[in-house]
Amino acid sequence: MAHILSVNVGRPREAAWAGIGRTSIDKTTVSGAVRVGRLGLDGDEVSDTRHHGGPDQAVYVFAREDLDHWEGELGQPIPDGQFGENLTTSGIDVNEAEIGERWQVGEVLLEVRSVRTPCNDFKVWMGRTGYDSTAWVRRFAQLARPGPYLRVLGEGSVRAGDELTVVHRPGHGVTVSTMFRALHTDHALLPRLLEVPDLVPRAREKAESYLAGR
Repeated sequence: MAHILSVNVGRPREAAWAGIGRTSIDKTTVSGAVRVGRLGLDGDEVSDTRHHGGPDQAVYVFAREDLDHWEGELGQPIPDGQFGENLTTSGIDVNEAEIGERWQVGEVLLEVRSVRTPCNDFKVWMGRTGYDSTAWVRRFAQLARPGPYLRVLGEGSVRAGDELTVVHRPGHGVTVSTMFRALHTDHALLPRLLEVPDLVPRAREKAESYLAGR
């Protein structure tokens, strides 16, 4: 059964190593119910509002199965929330979810909306917390399993243990992994993104620019 393994939140903390001098990547796992609103989870706050946050990046999800993969690569345990995710899932391949797919999680209705872009802050965070961060951004990108950003369509509460049910799958076949590769590692896939209704503006602009350039 697909379910939420942990719920993780973080507020901005001063960090000289972060690009803007503060970061919210350091998440704390919460016990009990957490309210989820249009802009995300109570107790969670974005630091870099230029590149993160807003309705299209309200909730970030990463799968325990993918954390387990990185445990094998890095040779040491990785706790839930280490990658800055709000929800750590189990029992569903979140990277094979289609863009626009909808999930019921507890009281909350969520929509798969976009993908994470790995950044230097992520690399430095991994190094500072004891992991081998050598070429981390490149290694993370090559795997093309970034976890999705979700939009909140129905507000409510979530807690660890809540079942995750796919209630709508669009059927266009453009997955989280496909979008990531199109945007970052295989631009020939960019035209496929235009098959997604209500595509996020950043991805639409990049796909249209690619087609115009051809």
